[in-house]
Amino acid sequence: MRIARRLLAGMCLAVLLATVMIPEQLWAQEVEPVETKSTGGIEIRSDEDRAPTFKAGETKVWKFTIHNNTNDTLQGVVISPNLGDTNEEWPFVTEYQSYAKAVGDIAAGTAVPVEFEFTQREDVTTARHKIRFDVSGENIAPMSRSFYVNTTVKPEENPAPPVDNNPVQNPDPGGQITGDNWDFTSSDAGGFSNGGASFSSGGASGSEGSTSVPRVIVTGFTTDPAEVRAGSNFTLTIHLKNTSKSTRVRNMLFDLSAPTEGSDAQTVAPAFLPASGSSSIYLEGIKADGAADISIQLNAKADLLQKPYSVDLSMKYEDKDGAQIDAASSISIPVKQDARFEFSEFEISPESVTIGEEANVMCNLYNLGRIKLYNVKAAFEGTCIKKEEVFLGNVESGATASIDAMLEGAQATEGPANVTMTVSYEDEAGKISTTTKELQIQVTEMAEDMSMMSGMDMPEEEKSFPVIPAAVIAGIVVVIIMIVVIMKKRKKRQRLNEEEELLDELDRSSEDER
Repeated sequence: MRIARRLLAGMCLAVLLATVMIPEQLWAQEVEPVETKSTGGIEIRSDEDRAPTFKAGETKVWKFTIHNNTNDTLQGVVISPNLGDTNEEWPFVTEYQSYAKAVGDIAAGTAVPVEFEFTQREDVTTARHKIRFDVSGENIAPMSRSFYVNTTVKPEENPAPPVDNNPVQNPDPGGQITGDNWDFTSSDAGGFSNGGASFSSGGASGSEGSTSVPRVIVTGFTTDPAEVRAGSNFTLTIHLKNTSKSTRVRNMLFDLSAPTEGSDAQTVAPAFLPASGSSSIYLEGIKADGAADISIQLNAKADLLQKPYSVDLSMKYEDKDGAQIDAASSISIPVKQDARFEFSEFEISPESVTIGEEANVMCNLYNLGRIKLYNVKAAFEGTCIKKEEVFLGNVESGATASIDAMLEGAQATEGPANVTMTVSYEDEAGKISTTTKELQIQVTEMAEDMSMMSGMDMPEEEKSFPVIPAAVIAGIVVVIIMIVVIMKKRKKRQRLNEEEELLDELDRSSEDER
């Protein structure tokens, strides 16, 4: 009896435990979990009440909210889905290495929304998957929370057969319908096989079995810097778009081809060459109705003319069935050439003028660049002269233009003063550029005697003495005087000699008489 009572008590206890444990197990197996988990005051909620459902190839945004139920500010919060190690664990297309979202700081008692965009893989079956999200921060311990998501297999498409006298027999539930004259094969793109024909449109071609060809087009491009200069490097960014609303393209290969430029065998080369690497660019893929950019650093040939250059872009990519598609496009890149010119030294005659007088200024302009200079003008300005402009017209590449101006003195200066020559020109687009060069001219006050009229007396000129003629005459007079003096001396000496001789003779006569 005692043993029976013990057995009965044991059975009651087992039933009681089963009653407590079974509802919890049934809830975990049959009821969708509420997408709300909280631990340590941090709560993560899915904005949907039930587990979200994805379709094959469909892109959806999964929204969450992170609540800070603590009394402290959560710093540097980061949330990221765990991609898992196998495709079975991660039902979405892996387009990025990491889907981590930096939420930042979350103040106490507040919430921050977070969004993730996922695209279901087309090879995923209908199932329920557990996706784990990892949360970390500077002042919180790392934690993980899991949420459920439902996936659905890609539906089979059964295109209706065309009207025919022979009715189709035995429809194949797997998507293939066999009749006397038709053989249709269902595909994701709704295409059909008609003996290996290739379909192409708008520069794109697809392989057999695809009637809807996903097209990738170029929507625009940018360059950095905005103006491409010959002889310099620049970054070309091309904007692409997948126009298909339902098909993702992948395994994309792009190749750039620039025109060949050059006048001889030594200088012939493509107008644009990669600054490093090759001219091919690889892109993993573009989602349906999505956009993407590709970039490459190029170098513009130094001797390119200033004009737009067309660059061909060839594209090879695959659709979701692995069919290869070829397409092509082109873009036009304008190239700018810098103007290069020099001036010769100024020739100024005279270098010093009085107010109202003119000085002739001349120099040459040498166009050393590869572009033509349009509407070239030279303007001379300074405080000591009146403004003067000279129009030169157009100057061809490699040509010389002469600048010849007459500058009139307007204000006296203390020594040589600066005069600025400003040369302006236009490019092919009409953009005006200028450059300057300095020269020096001295301007003096007008002399008082120059201000008198020509009919007035000039006393200074009347009183002026002819120095040279006077000197000549004086020389002649001196010579004459010297000759006269010498002659007089000679005559006096001769007379004295004669007198002495007479006296001598008289003395001798007296002596003889004695």
